[in-house]
Amino acid sequence: MDFWIKAAQLLLSLAILVTIHEFGHYLAARAFKIRVEKFYLFFDPWFSLLKKKIGDTEWGIGWLPLGGYVKIAGMVDESMDKDQMALPPKDDEFRSKPAWQRLIVMVAGVVVNIIAGFLIYILVVSAWGTDSLTNDSLKYGIAVNKNFNELNLGIEDGDLITAVDGETVENAQLVNLQVFLRGYRELEVLKPSGEKKIIILDKDINDWMWENDAVMAFTARMPTIVDSVMQNRDAFKKGLSKGDSIVSINGVATPFFHDLQAQLAKQEGDSTLATVGLYRNGEYKELDVYTDANKTIGFQPNRPEWLEATHTDYTFGESITKGMEKAGWTMHDYLAQLPLILTAKGAQSVGGFGAIGSLFPPAWDWQVFWANTAFISLVLAIMNILPIPALDGGHIMFLLYEMITGKEAPQKVLEYAQLIGFVVLMTLFLYANGNDVYRAFFQ
Repeated sequence: MDFWIKAAQLLLSLAILVTIHEFGHYLAARAFKIRVEKFYLFFDPWFSLLKKKIGDTEWGIGWLPLGGYVKIAGMVDESMDKDQMALPPKDDEFRSKPAWQRLIVMVAGVVVNIIAGFLIYILVVSAWGTDSLTNDSLKYGIAVNKNFNELNLGIEDGDLITAVDGETVENAQLVNLQVFLRGYRELEVLKPSGEKKIIILDKDINDWMWENDAVMAFTARMPTIVDSVMQNRDAFKKGLSKGDSIVSINGVATPFFHDLQAQLAKQEGDSTLATVGLYRNGEYKELDVYTDANKTIGFQPNRPEWLEATHTDYTFGESITKGMEKAGWTMHDYLAQLPLILTAKGAQSVGGFGAIGSLFPPAWDWQVFWANTAFISLVLAIMNILPIPALDGGHIMFLLYEMITGKEAPQKVLEYAQLIGFVVLMTLFLYANGNDVYRAFFQ
């Protein structure tokens, strides 16, 4: 049931975003009196689920939920309609219009997705406000990633980061993003003793964090109380239960969850036995539990009551500023991550529909649904504007070439580019979704 609820949210979100994206192209084309032959939600190879001809346009719903399209007359697109392109151009065709008009038609879909992302974020903030984890909620301070700790920069478990580049930390959950993706390099650290220190990070610290599994450099320091146990894991079979308080691994004290993770990381081999010391209803017990290849024993820790986020509501006017700020940083952060895909580690982390679907909760939550829809809308805009043939960005690239040189790219070049782009996209699609399958069944 959880799978179907997530799948339904993903399908609805993509249906909304694909429809408005294609409407952007459609409205721009019609504004310049360009004929649109088809408008489809989802693809329709061989047959359609629904279709109706209204005027010159066939409106329909395809059976293959991998996107959608508008077929604009006189344009080399994924339909590869060479017969139409072999005829003399008509006044209501794409190829008959000035380059600047064709450019607007191609950019319109991306623009609509950006506007939608910003607008949805504004409405989400207006309707539900925001939650921030303040330093006051960090009862035991922060836990420092074990790899990051090896740099000996002077940031230690139990500290608090009170300012980043001179800005007071109002949401401790943003500090990792600020360091890893946003270029912040000066940390003001408050020690448990009350001493304050200024830590200056190396300008290339983000590259080091990526290569050394230290992207989440700072997390909340909290005791390890079991919230749920994965039923397919050895810990469940051995009796690890909700409410257990884990205090040691192999006889070594692990007072905090961060300490437990560090101790489990020392286990040698993909599947080894670890002695877990815990308290249950005041009684001390030990369980011998097998770890997995990721050095985990298969449970989710409980978030303590004192680690509560501070909720803030906003007027609609305030929501505009806050929502636009969130949307802007979302685009910035996603763009900053794109180069990482070109690394070997990044290629392994690429995901398809499974990864996107995992963003949604197993129970329907409108706040999460609309926040994720805003995020996906901005991601679709960024991906579509990339200069890859078969994407909007590929068409835009050739149009800019035409506007700069004053010469159109030859039709054969456009056709081959479209074909190559389609092959590249299908390869990436299969690779990304293959990664999802591998992670689901083999990790």
